[in-house]
Amino acid sequence: MRLAAQRRELILAAVREHGVVRLADLVDRLGVTAVTVRRDVTALADRGLVARVHGGITVPRHGEQPRPAPVAHVLVGMVAPSAEYYWPAVIQGAQAAVAAAGGRLALRASRYDAAEDRRQVAALLDRGVQALLVAPSTGGQAGLDLMRRLGGLSVPVVLIERVPPPELPTVGLDAAVTDHALGAGLAVRHLAALGHRAVGLVVSRPSPHHDAIRTGWRAAVASLDLSPDVPAFDVPTYGSAQWAAVCDDVLDRCARSGVRALLVHADREAIGLVDRARDRGLDVPGELAVVSYDDEVAAASDPPLTAVRPRKHRLGALAAQLALARVADPLDRPVHRVSLWPSLVVRESCGAGPRRTPQ
Repeated sequence: MRLAAQRRELILAAVREHGVVRLADLVDRLGVTAVTVRRDVTALADRGLVARVHGGITVPRHGEQPRPAPVAHVLVGMVAPSAEYYWPAVIQGAQAAVAAAGGRLALRASRYDAAEDRRQVAALLDRGVQALLVAPSTGGQAGLDLMRRLGGLSVPVVLIERVPPPELPTVGLDAAVTDHALGAGLAVRHLAALGHRAVGLVVSRPSPHHDAIRTGWRAAVASLDLSPDVPAFDVPTYGSAQWAAVCDDVLDRCARSGVRALLVHADREAIGLVDRARDRGLDVPGELAVVSYDDEVAAASDPPLTAVRPRKHRLGALAAQLALARVADPLDRPVHRVSLWPSLVVRESCGAGPRRTPQ
């Protein structure tokens, strides 16, 4: 392995020979990681020996500071795990932010599968995108390999609703996420303020937000000194073959344990649970208060559901803005991990009048 001084001499020689050198070419030429090249380039730029340009470096002009690269006409790729439930608003937010900057968004829909995510990322790179927005699957070895792959790309990558897993603590990718644990806490605190001392949890098994919502629910129950002997249920997706039996079990166990308030993720499951409760003669909110999580269609329920609302459109816009900022300043910009608070929209399913909690 070459010493840092040797690498930097080779970088200077390449700049003098070619005038402009891409960072990706330096990675290949030197046989080192992108992080190492960025470190070397930063050291040379700090000494005034090279000037940064979009995606590379050049010979500095005397007395002139290098300008950030323009982002107009930039092509931003996006890999979303779905183009349906939850994700359309995120996609629209990203598209609006990219268009406002004079660029264009190229969307690829995946299916919560790391291999498919990787295939769609490769297709976008072949299209020549200058930045990527990705909501990758992070579970298992395939998820770890995908995250390593994203961390080593020469184009900026911003994660949406994901962060690198604990096994990869130093993968330096920007991320825009929702604080789903805090959102769950908002729901529990609202129910506690209405006098409920036992708040149960129902979460959809396939959801990648499952663990964060459960963590936030548990923390809020403990901090408010609510009853700790309260059921938490993992349920299948609404409409599956097992749904009716599982829903009956949830309602039976709530009745036996005296639980009259539930936080349910997500809207479909919450609406299905309310319908099942009604079929069994239970009144919502008179005998069972329900808060939904996601607020996609909660307002159309009967009764309208109080719901935790992730700021999905804003999340997509923020992720795109992080990517565009990284395109403009690919070297000196520190890693950004931005977490948005969801809001709580109060409707009729908890027995309180409609209002929105202050942010």
